[in-house]
Amino acid sequence: MDEIVNRVAQSELLVFDLEDYYPKQIKNSIDIAQWLESGFLLKEKDFRAALKNNDWSQYSGQLVAVFCSTDAILPAWASILVTTYLSQTADWVVLGNPNTIDSQYYQKVLATLDFTPYQDKPVILKGCAHQPVPESAYITAIQELQKHAKSVMYGEACSAVPLFKKGK
Repeated sequence: MDEIVNRVAQSELLVFDLEDYYPKQIKNSIDIAQWLESGFLLKEKDFRAALKNNDWSQYSGQLVAVFCSTDAILPAWASILVTTYLSQTADWVVLGNPNTIDSQYYQKVLATLDFTPYQDKPVILKGCAHQPVPESAYITAIQELQKHAKSVMYGEACSAVPLFKKGK
């Protein structure tokens, strides 16, 4: 019998797994509507007092999305003021709904990565994730990988879909 050889393990194929960068912190959100009169009217004095008296320590070390669940028209400074309190305890604050956290987190992380190890190498952009990696992260990753990799495929080594091949 012939010995089974794992050609994938022996190839120069590199795997770029976005799940490796998935946030480990707890994700949370805070709704500004809770501090508005009837969920719609911002009274500055009451708003400031409510923020001052809020227990911000509950967001310690977390990734937090600031949003308003109502159709209230808020001044720009409202979410900024909330952020001044949150940023004292939270690891990171974004403006938007809770789903915004992952998308913006990946934008931030991918912007700081060094993609040179993928220079002129065939790369698999790993697909099947156990964590909910946002599609926007894949869009950002492919743009960066195209600048460096010889080729990029999506999925797993056994069933990868070709996405990009650098011209000669």
